[in-house]
Amino acid sequence: MSPPPESCRNPPRHVAIIMDGNGRWAKQRGWPRTIGHKAGLEAVRRTVRAAPELGVEFLTLYAFSSENWSRPPAEVRDLMGLLKHFIARDLADLHKAGVRIRIVGRRDDLSADILNLLIDAEELTRNNTKHCLQIAFNYGARDEIVRAAQSLARDAAAGRLDPDAITAELFALRLDTRDIPDPELIIRTSGELRLSNFLLWQAAYSEFVFLPCYWPDFDRNQFEAAIAEYLGRDRRFGGVVAQELAV
Repeated sequence: MSPPPESCRNPPRHVAIIMDGNGRWAKQRGWPRTIGHKAGLEAVRRTVRAAPELGVEFLTLYAFSSENWSRPPAEVRDLMGLLKHFIARDLADLHKAGVRIRIVGRRDDLSADILNLLIDAEELTRNNTKHCLQIAFNYGARDEIVRAAQSLARDAAAGRLDPDAITAELFALRLDTRDIPDPELIIRTSGELRLSNFLLWQAAYSEFVFLPCYWPDFDRNQFEAAIAEYLGRDRRFGGVVAQELAV
């Protein structure tokens, strides 16, 4: 693998992406939404290939939110079909490339065929270490935080945990994303300027890049540009930089 381009030296370790705009991309062309979702899947493939080439160790993709079930049933079926197609076609290559797949999101209300597909992908790639692809599926950040709080509350009620011993670090270990570093950079396509219930806890100190393009048009050049914009920012984490102290 070639080193990252000069514009992406010292890239963020973890990039998360809200993949937005498939339907509008299709509507703009007079096509059905399902065509937009298929084009979006090709953008997923480009992005998954580009991430390790750009030096990104962890990539999280917001694939399907817990609110997306409210979409028309036919569209939901199409999206489930695309997920199955992606895993069937790409899983072997991802595994061969050393990519570990992790799924974050609620699992107890998924159909057996989808759940088993996701579990199989995780199990097959569990020991891979070259890159981590984290897929947020049936995911909602508020739900994730509530489930973490419930887990801690059960332990406290059973006497296994002193409530005063609960820290931010301990809370984070009960989240779906435990053992994964928080994203330094969150990208959203389509021009929308919101998180849409995505990684609310983990995004506390993330940098945001909002792109006007729809997700099917997202490519390596835009990925590089987003990283370059991130690298041009000062990350203070609530403090000040040395130049400001000198003024």
